[in-house]
Amino acid sequence: MNDTPRVCVHVQSAYIASQSVPDEERYVFAYTVTIRNLGRTAVQLLGRYWLITNGNGRETEVQGEGVIGEQPHIEPGSEFQYTSGAVLETPMGTMQGHYEMTDSEGETFQVDIPVFRLAIPSHIH
Repeated sequence: MNDTPRVCVHVQSAYIASQSVPDEERYVFAYTVTIRNLGRTAVQLLGRYWLITNGNGRETEVQGEGVIGEQPHIEPGSEFQYTSGAVLETPMGTMQGHYEMTDSEGETFQVDIPVFRLAIPSHIH
């Protein structure tokens, strides 16, 4: 019986105007990721893969070990949260990807990160 650990990923993004320079096509976004372990056993995040697409359709792939220099263990019923950032050449884009994780038995599995938007908030006058 394959009892895949239940891991939920939620992402909240924000535009960082103070670090952005639109005249130089530099748009800085922060994103906060919450990884919740809804399963019965501890899991560990080993690596990440991101596909970042700017408003012109240009794609950038980013992959590596852990997140923010950590490979966190997440106990059942708890969560791990971190904030990172991305720089785009356009005022809007998307990110999506997956985490490589392992369970308490040493089995590796992948957790998809659903697509989310990076966009400057529209101003309503």
